[in-house]
Amino acid sequence: MMCLAKKNAKFLHCLPAYRGQEVSESVLEAHADIVFDEAENRLHAQKGLMVWLDKKRGEKV
Repeated sequence: MMCLAKKNAKFLHCLPAYRGQEVSESVLEAHADIVFDEAENRLHAQKGLMVWLDKKRGEKV
């Protein structure tokens, strides 16, 4: 699909990525900087959600 995209298209993935199945090695490596930034953002969002859910659980006790 990236071959069909415009030259300035960005590949994003929140990881884990299955190289050779859902994304080629070359595409993942070419966009690794933004892929890892996206995965890090996902990690922090999930941690924040867990903290929020834990506080909500404590309010109902």
